[in-house]
Amino acid sequence: MDARKFRHFCEYVFFCAVLFLLRCLPVRSARRCADSAAWFLHCVVPRRLTRYGISAENIRQALGEDYSDADVDRMTYGMWRHLFRMVCEIIQLERRFRLYNCTDVLRFYQRNECIQAVATGRPVLFLGGHFGNWEISVNTFGHFDFPMGVVARDLDNPWLDAWFRRFRESTGNWTISKSGASTQLLEELSVGNSVSLLCDQDAGRRGVFVDFFGKPASTFKSIALLALQYDAIIVVGGAWRLPDDEQYESRWTQFELATEDVIDSREFTTADAVVKITQEFTTALESLVRRAPDQYFWVHRRWKSAPRVKQAKQRRQSA
Repeated sequence: MDARKFRHFCEYVFFCAVLFLLRCLPVRSARRCADSAAWFLHCVVPRRLTRYGISAENIRQALGEDYSDADVDRMTYGMWRHLFRMVCEIIQLERRFRLYNCTDVLRFYQRNECIQAVATGRPVLFLGGHFGNWEISVNTFGHFDFPMGVVARDLDNPWLDAWFRRFRESTGNWTISKSGASTQLLEELSVGNSVSLLCDQDAGRRGVFVDFFGKPASTFKSIALLALQYDAIIVVGGAWRLPDDEQYESRWTQFELATEDVIDSREFTTADAVVKITQEFTTALESLVRRAPDQYFWVHRRWKSAPRVKQAKQRRQSA
């Protein structure tokens, strides 16, 4: 066994040990473990390793320059606390969440709008971001017998990748590798299947620039192009964690599963349809994040790419 395979094996053994521990723990103890891990990462690990500067810059950009250092610090800690709790929730999901108890776990917002989109028989693009528990969102659709293809990045560790693949497919969904998503997405939509993907990554120079929290952000235009080409409906939504119920400390986590916006590609017929659709679903995602900003993954460089007009101006100024 070479060094890389041995490292992957050790990572998987450690993951299985954590998996076993968290599955055995009661709800309150699992929350405490997640909160302790978040505190350690936020307060002990050097901030350059946790990309604190990037998250602080993004938080101020999105939520206002008047955010104090203490406000940014609380928001960043809340982000890590959310992510570690999300790991616990994913591990416990199979044991805690079933169709018969979904009303104890989920509170629905604009559910009928989503059902109407699915009932049209047209392909549906379910869009979300690194907000809330994006895994439980697609897992829920499988429980209700609305399976879909889930676009996800392949993990470097093949054992971990296989585990997450089994998890995502446990309720009837199927995984679409992000590396080959462009081809498989065409195949899925051409036969009327629905797919789920995250839409909050920087798209580089090839993207279309639309406003996200008031600043131009490069966004993948392929989503709008696919919707127009395959007569698809776009549903923007997500599931965010509700405050802990102090009266029932043993109760599992509760979420609000929301349909933030339904975008019908048939309503966009002008030459700038791609830009308009992209702006509309980006605005819907922003509205979601504002509901619980501490449950958004702020460490991504969402505004990394600058519009070409701005780049040209910068080059002239530096000349």
